[in-house]
Amino acid sequence: MAEPIIQIESLSKSYYRDSLEIPVLRNLSLSLAEGEFVALMGPSGSGKTTLLNMIAGIDRPNAGAVRVAGTDLGQLGESDLARWRAQHIGFVFQFYNLIPVLTAYENVELPVLLTNLPKAERKKHVETSLAIVGLADRMHHFPRQLSGGQEQRVAIARAVVTDPTVIVADEPTGDLDKQSAEEIMSLLSRLNSAAERARIRKHLDKGELS
Repeated sequence: MAEPIIQIESLSKSYYRDSLEIPVLRNLSLSLAEGEFVALMGPSGSGKTTLLNMIAGIDRPNAGAVRVAGTDLGQLGESDLARWRAQHIGFVFQFYNLIPVLTAYENVELPVLLTNLPKAERKKHVETSLAIVGLADRMHHFPRQLSGGQEQRVAIARAVVTDPTVIVADEPTGDLDKQSAEEIMSLLSRLNSAAERARIRKHLDKGELS
């Protein structure tokens, strides 16, 4: 039986405000297989973002273990964790987190600047990723020149540009109108399919999209 792509065991996380302990997650265990498409549901403050941040290696638990793609994140130092995150995690933020003074192309390029890809290969990856989300004709636009749905598509292109092992999306439709939200969820669902992942990997390798 294949090892789960994400395995969480007895995880707990609390935050502290002065001397007050605020528990967010308690003794949580979770196992997800490769290719699963999972939504976390719950009210504001229930720990959804905290859990996503720990899966992505952005935050650390107070207790318990988080294993992603066979790596125990608790065993990694900060520099190793940053390198692991750059290789394995694509993060889609609720409010896009695009840098306003950079074009769509430049925003998507940011993650691959942390890799060893030469400039020509980076260019192929960025252009292909923007084509995958339907924004090949908007790559030189700044965020203020795009709609909310288009900004989120740029954020998704940025998340897939390094061909990550896991894509983590924190309320990716929370700031969008109904039609844009449905389009984004449809896009994420398509990107999750095995056939589409293989197609994306092929075109990222070739730097083209048919």
